[in-house]
Amino acid sequence: MSFEISGTKYFTLTEISEKLCISRQTLWRWRQNNLIPSGSKHRNYKVVYSEKELQFILDYFNQLEPLSKKNPNQLGLFNGNQHK
Repeated sequence: MSFEISGTKYFTLTEISEKLCISRQTLWRWRQNNLIPSGSKHRNYKVVYSEKELQFILDYFNQLEPLSKKNPNQLGLFNGNQHK
């Protein structure tokens, strides 16, 4: 459940993962790879994100990238090719 401290609204990893329909592990991996903000620790070491950080996560989540023309096997697994 989101909560407010000193006028700033915070969201938990669980709330964000449910909102984006992705696993908490995905969010942790993004954090470890510095793709999204680290967030802040709240009671019991619960990781929380401010509204500003949540917007950054949403922007990252909705990012589109063109497929690389240099690597035509990028989708090889979907075409029946084994990834080596």
